[in-house]
Amino acid sequence: MPSRLDVVIAGGGRVGFQTAELLVGRDHDVTVVERDGDTCEAIADAYVATVVEGDATNPDILEQAGIGSADVVAALTGETGLNLAVCLAARELSPGIRTVARIDRAAGEAYTRFVDAVLFPERAGARVAANEILGSDVRTLADVTGTLDIMQIRIADGAPAAGKRLADVRFPTGTLVVSDDDGERIAGPDTTLTPGRRYVVAVEPDVADEVLNLLRG
Repeated sequence: MPSRLDVVIAGGGRVGFQTAELLVGRDHDVTVVERDGDTCEAIADAYVATVVEGDATNPDILEQAGIGSADVVAALTGETGLNLAVCLAARELSPGIRTVARIDRAAGEAYTRFVDAVLFPERAGARVAANEILGSDVRTLADVTGTLDIMQIRIADGAPAAGKRLADVRFPTGTLVVSDDDGERIAGPDTTLTPGRRYVVAVEPDVADEVLNLLRG
């Protein structure tokens, strides 16, 4: 995927809105599709993202949102069926697009046959959604660890911590780098955070964004 993504988010509620904020903060282009006029107005007033009012299952609305040139569609409404329909419609209009759907836990992983990634609503905070939208550079195990995020993070070139030893990086309290870059040893003070390599990191929710900034920039 390109470093700067064009993302369409279906659903401008809490998860959709906060996910859009995070993605825009990471310099990605975001369009939010939302049915409720008042919610659309609130998003527009916050200058967070481009807003399209309408039903995201409607192909005309998706095309208005720029689905043909988008890299990812993330259906983040509170309705599982609607989210699946949005992803299927988006893939029909743009076959190569990455699809992310927020689903009901009862559906389990069954929907992975139809979409690229699924999110459970009780775990689908904005950071988890943003990680899934951005693909493989940050992978989270939030579904099995409560509020604690266990992430596999690829160190970005030019990130503040890139190329430094753990002992020389001032991580916030609530952070633990678990593995070295080959995943076979526990990380220690002399472990170097090599750009392009992946590390397993445990973070508490309040410091997750700070940690991602250190490792991803």
